[in-house]
Formats: sequence, structure tokens, C-alpha cells
Amino acid sequence: MIKFTTRTLLAAATALPLMAGSAWADGLISIIVNDPANPYWFTEGEVAKATAEELGYEATVSAHTGDTNLESNLIDAAITNGAAAIILDPANADGSVGVVRKATEAGIPVFLVNAEINESGLAIGQLVSNNAQGAALGAIAWQEVVGDAASYVEFFGNPSDNNAATRSNGYNTVLSQYPDLVKVAEEVANWDRTQGYTKMQSIIQANPVIDAVISGNDEMALGAIAALKEAGRLDGVVVGGFDGSPDAVASVAAGEMAYTVLQPVAVFAREAVIQADHYIKNGEAMVATEKQLFDCLLITSDNVANYTAPFTLSN
Repeated sequence: MIKFTTRTLLAAATALPLMAGSAWADGLISIIVNDPANPYWFTEGEVAKATAEELGYEATVSAHTGDTNLESNLIDAAITNGAAAIILDPANADGSVGVVRKATEAGIPVFLVNAEINESGLAIGQLVSNNAQGAALGAIAWQEVVGDAASYVEFFGNPSDNNAATRSNGYNTVLSQYPDLVKVAEEVANWDRTQGYTKMQSIIQANPVIDAVISGNDEMALGAIAALKEAGRLDGVVVGGFDGSPDAVASVAAGEMAYTVLQPVAVFAREAVIQADHYIKNGEAMVATEKQLFDCLLITSDNVANYTAPFTLSN
């Protein structure tokens, strides 16, 4: 598994634009994301599409919204349309194995972004955030603000996505070293702001003391913040997020969210298309290692002004 460091990310993010319209770099690149209603997945699709078009391809963006049946239909459409490559954010670590195999057997190279599948050797590349590194980064920052003793809540993402468990495990590895940090509630809110809000409402009713919230993504954290504000209990509560979404960054700037961990989706979505282009032209992988990790970055009040575009942190 290859790792891309913060320096690598910054270099990639500031690279010169690609040359467009290569005389022989034509064809369709099919980009399939989860749910563009979430700014993270919207950015993933738009960056991949723009990169493909810079390289001279036609590009389409579609969404499976976590539905493996819809994902399968979208893969079938890509095969029928003769896609030169597929960029896929898989719906399910186990459930998406079959669709990747189907595309591969049809002769279409698949590059996975953001989430992994539980089988190697099918996709040409799996490009994901270094979720363990990002979770540790966030948990350390969270603990430094919260202190050694607190009653806290954790929000867990969609269990079918390996990222949810990886982040939670990363949090617990750090926080378990502090026995007086007591988790009073853990809720699955499936990466969703509305679920974070409604579940936080129930947690507030059941727990007279809540000092902090640590969340598997920004949307759940923002939902929790909304519920705490509504209940008049946000003041003094430390909330940490994960993604680096524009709304979360605005919340950090406003002093409501303590930090967010930036996933470099704008970097690896672009990189996946560059690698797909290389494979189409050369018939071999640009990067020998299938699973590629891209390090996350921490956004706090100290560097929030350096957030120059969605999911992009400059020097």
C-alpha cells in the first residue's frame, strides 16, 4: 500500500493544468459517485469530470446513493456505452466487488476512489484518504481541546463503508488512553446531517452532561451542532468533524466546530483520472501499488483562512 504525504498532496494540488484535447485521448470516462447532495461527493464527481475533459475525454457523472442495485445498473450502462474507464466510489465494501469484477471482465479498467472494496486484484487502483492517519490526527486535536476527562458522544458512519470503522477505531486508539474520557453514547448516523440532528436530539434528552462530540464525518457533526444549538447546549461543547467540507470549515471559522479533518478528495479524484488516462494509453498501471493512501490535513481556527476552494488547503 503506497502512501501520499501532505507534501505530495500540496504539490499535486498546485500542479499546472493538464493539456487538453490530445489527438488520441478520446472516449468516455464514466464517473460514478455516491450522492452529489453531499458536497464531498459532489466535489469528487466534478473534479474527476473536469480532469477527464481536460484530457480530451467525454465524461459523465452519475450516482448510486449507496444502492448496490443502482450501482450495478450504472456499471451495466458504462459497459454498454463502451466506457474507456470507470471511476467508481463503491457503494459497499463487499457488495461492490461483483460490479468491479463485471466491468473488469468486460475489459474496462476500474479505478476506485474514496472507499475500498474487500478484494484486491480487480480494480487497477484504489485511491483513498488515509483514514487511520486522519482519525488519529483528529482525535489528538480533539483530546487536546477537551482535556483528560469528559463525557462525550461519537457519531459513526455507514457500517457498510470500511471508512466508518477505520475512523472509529482510530479515534478509540487515541482516546482509550484517557480513562476519564467517558463515551456516553455512540450512534450510527450514516454520514447524514439529518440523522446526526435527530439522533443528537435523543442523546441530549437522555444525557444531562455532554462535553464533546467526535464524528466520523462533517455532515453528522453539523447535524449534532444544530441540535445542540436548538437545545441551548452548544456553548462549551467541543465538536470535531471529518471531511473538510465547506460548511464545516465555515463552522470552524464561526467557532462552533473545533476542527475538521480534510480529506484530499480534490487531489485523489483528479489523480484517479490521470491514472486511468495512463492505463488507457499504455495498457499498464501508472502506479504499481493498487491501494494508495492520501494523507489527511487538519483544519482549525489557526489555518482556516488557507482553505481556498472546496476540499483544498493551501500553504
